[in-house]
Amino acid sequence: MSTSLTIGRAVRRLTLPVLLVLAYLAVPAAGAEFEAGVHYEVLPIPVDTMAPGKIEVVEVFSYGCPACFSFDTPLSAWLAQLPDDVAFRRMPAMVRQDWVVFAQAFYSAELLGVSERVHTPLFEAVHLRRLDMHDPNMLATVFRDAAGVDQDEFLKVFESFGVRSKTLQADAQGRMYRVTGVPTMIVDGKYRVYGGMLQGTNIRPLTVVDYLIDKCRAEVASR
Repeated sequence: MSTSLTIGRAVRRLTLPVLLVLAYLAVPAAGAEFEAGVHYEVLPIPVDTMAPGKIEVVEVFSYGCPACFSFDTPLSAWLAQLPDDVAFRRMPAMVRQDWVVFAQAFYSAELLGVSERVHTPLFEAVHLRRLDMHDPNMLATVFRDAAGVDQDEFLKVFESFGVRSKTLQADAQGRMYRVTGVPTMIVDGKYRVYGGMLQGTNIRPLTVVDYLIDKCRAEVASR
């Protein structure tokens, strides 16, 4: 069998998550001009931001998403150099019913004040340790080991009205963002960048995000 045929078959066996990871880790395009509808999308109805006076960047993600897990490393490096006029926040996605539990875990961490301490451990529990995070008791174990949260305290918060309310709000906002896949980046409530759009190119999503941040600055300056 020829080498080219072997390689071709290997490429066809790549799953969609793997292809998306390759898109996120690809080499950025130097001095690129990006086009709406090709490299990013313009939301038909802008969504109000939560950071007045700043350009808001939202990562819509899920702990259950393999591409989100891979994207977290380059995103962390990008966040380390975040400009002062840019505000960043994460928002859990619920494009799949079995991801609702991850949204509840996200908002439980937020209400308990341990978001940064459990963020990476939650990803690792799902994708490296292969634990069943749909079991609240297993989630409680991750919170205990990573942040010292008492199991009963975690379960009380996890099942609270506050967490349910925040989860419903995030689901509604995800619909306003018209999110169909993750990780997706929303820039200033107006622009959406999804790595699936860039599949097969050498363009990284964060390069497009930087372009859109500059675009937002120019829009403000021209008013």
